[in-house]
Amino acid sequence: MKEAGVLIDVNDKPLFWHVPADRSIVTLPDSRQLWDVIWDKRDVVKGFAHTHPGSGAPIPSMEDLTTFRAIENALGKKLLWWVATSDHISSWYFFDQVKRYMGERVAPDPNWLVQLRVYSGGMS
Repeated sequence: MKEAGVLIDVNDKPLFWHVPADRSIVTLPDSRQLWDVIWDKRDVVKGFAHTHPGSGAPIPSMEDLTTFRAIENALGKKLLWWVATSDHISSWYFFDQVKRYMGERVAPDPNWLVQLRVYSGGMS
């Protein structure tokens, strides 16, 4: 298994599958290509989803949270951030200065989730 990601547009369609060669079970490195797509499509970007290994309710790592914030600051808008495991998916969004990001379970599964898990390997 390796982490994988997908950039989602406002119509819940994949804009870009992020599956860099140097990803691993615990890391999904940023790339210039990903940032270029985020920036070029900033008017229609709804958010970004990525996988975490294992099962159960996923929560973003501290690195995830700082990445969310940095991208939102660069774009000047808030996004949705999905984190998926083999059997759950949650969405995270900026809530307020005290709680920072709030998460909730997503149901039903988004149409792109099966393919994201396939790209992650061993999660389908």
